[in-house]
Amino acid sequence: MSKLCHAIGRRQFVAGMVVGAAALAMPGTLRAQDLGGLLGLGTILGQATDNALDKLAQPNAFYDDEEIRIGLPMIGGSTGRSGGLLGGIFGAARDLGVLDGLIHTLNDAAGVAAGEAKPIFRDAINNLSFSDVPDIVRQDTGATQHLRRSSNDRLHARLNPLVDDALASLGAYDQLDRLAGDNSWLAAIGISRANLNETVTDQGLDGIFHYIGREERDLRANPLDAAGGLLDGFGF
Repeated sequence: MSKLCHAIGRRQFVAGMVVGAAALAMPGTLRAQDLGGLLGLGTILGQATDNALDKLAQPNAFYDDEEIRIGLPMIGGSTGRSGGLLGGIFGAARDLGVLDGLIHTLNDAAGVAAGEAKPIFRDAINNLSFSDVPDIVRQDTGATQHLRRSSNDRLHARLNPLVDDALASLGAYDQLDRLAGDNSWLAAIGISRANLNETVTDQGLDGIFHYIGREERDLRANPLDAAGGLLDGFGF
């Protein structure tokens, strides 16, 4: 068994050296879909993304995790995620549970969108460049960070319609309209139908990348995992 592992490790190291040299010699010209099988970037990001999206698509996944729970949009770009208040009105409404149903629906919508987002993230992974390979393989969430830096705007634009459909189908817009009819102060503190989509998309992406980073870290830490073991071949 040890001889087999040693042989595999040597092959991974050689493959890593070859791919790394090619990537550094031709920065920006190689893509994950071309060399992902050798480098491990496409493999590890694909696995991490799929795992993260599968978990976030489960009922109440966003709402039950306080680290990624989606809050309401408010004036000045702040949100209710961290429990911050914008005046006594919002605080009182929160304490009375006036907005609880809407907040829960926003989180449900993010989960629905996450369940539909695998093709979007796969496309982004397939178009990554290898110009900063050393940084990607040295950091335990390097691939996740690189994906966000290089593809965040594109992912946001493609996730936005999924969020819009989810908000409509789950009744979030109707809930807000009913609440606004009884509570005129909602518009005054920045909670409106127009900005719910943007808020859920922004915070939903934050949550997705949080989970992808966690999955990438776990994959790298598992020496028996194919993707994590392949990255070990670089000697980092």
